[in-house]
Amino acid sequence: MKTTVNIPDDDLADAIRFTNAKTKREAIVTAIQEFNRRKRMGELTKHAGSCKDLLSVEDLLRQRRKG
Repeated sequence: MKTTVNIPDDDLADAIRFTNAKTKREAIVTAIQEFNRRKRMGELTKHAGSCKDLLSVEDLLRQRRKG
Protein backbone atom coordinates (compact mmCIF):
# COMPACT_ATOMS: atom_id res chain seq x y z
CA MET A 1 0.00 0.00 0.00
CA LYS A 2 1.41 3.35 -0.92
CA THR A 3 1.26 5.93 1.84
CA THR A 4 2.77 9.35 2.23
CA VAL A 5 3.81 10.34 5.75
CA ASN A 6 6.04 12.93 7.31
CA ILE A 7 8.56 11.20 9.57
CA PRO A 8 10.91 13.33 11.68
CA ASP A 9 14.43 13.11 10.24
CA ASP A 10 16.04 12.11 13.55
CA ASP A 11 13.56 9.28 14.10
CA LEU A 12 14.02 7.98 10.56
CA ALA A 13 17.80 8.15 10.90
CA ASP A 14 17.58 6.14 14.13
CA ALA A 15 15.31 3.55 12.47
CA ILE A 16 17.78 3.16 9.61
CA ARG A 17 20.67 2.79 12.04
CA PHE A 18 18.90 0.37 14.40
CA THR A 19 17.59 -1.86 11.59
CA ASN A 20 20.78 -1.70 9.51
CA ALA A 21 18.51 -0.92 6.57
CA LYS A 22 19.86 0.14 3.22
CA THR A 23 16.79 2.18 2.32
CA LYS A 24 14.20 4.28 4.12
CA ARG A 25 11.48 1.89 3.01
CA GLU A 26 13.36 -1.11 4.41
CA ALA A 27 13.84 0.67 7.74
CA ILE A 28 10.17 1.60 8.02
CA VAL A 29 8.91 -1.87 7.04
CA THR A 30 11.34 -3.53 9.45
CA ALA A 31 10.34 -1.19 12.27
CA ILE A 32 6.64 -1.86 11.67
CA GLN A 33 7.18 -5.61 11.54
CA GLU A 34 9.18 -5.55 14.77
CA PHE A 35 6.54 -3.39 16.47
CA ASN A 36 3.80 -5.82 15.41
CA ARG A 37 5.86 -8.84 16.53
CA ARG A 38 6.35 -7.33 19.98
CA LYS A 39 2.66 -6.50 20.31
CA ARG A 40 1.68 -10.07 19.29
CA MET A 41 4.11 -11.49 21.85
CA GLY A 42 2.65 -9.17 24.48
CA GLU A 43 -0.82 -10.50 23.68
CA LEU A 44 0.41 -14.09 24.02
CA THR A 45 1.94 -13.45 27.43
CA LYS A 46 -1.49 -12.50 28.75
CA HIS A 47 -2.44 -16.15 28.31
CA ALA A 48 0.67 -17.58 29.95
CA GLY A 49 -0.23 -20.12 32.59
CA SER A 50 -3.88 -20.25 31.59
CA CYS A 51 -3.83 -23.82 30.20
CA LYS A 52 -4.62 -26.19 33.04
CA ASP A 53 -3.68 -29.29 30.98
CA LEU A 54 0.01 -28.34 30.77
CA LEU A 55 2.55 -29.33 33.40
CA SER A 56 3.85 -26.70 35.75
CA VAL A 57 7.60 -26.16 35.92
CA GLU A 58 7.63 -27.86 39.32
CA ASP A 59 5.77 -30.91 37.98
CA LEU A 60 8.14 -31.17 35.04
CA LEU A 61 11.21 -31.00 37.28
CA ARG A 62 9.70 -33.63 39.60
CA GLN A 63 9.13 -35.98 36.67
CA ARG A 64 12.66 -35.44 35.39
CA ARG A 65 14.12 -36.30 38.80
CA LYS A 66 12.14 -39.54 38.90
CA GLY A 67 13.67 -40.56 35.57
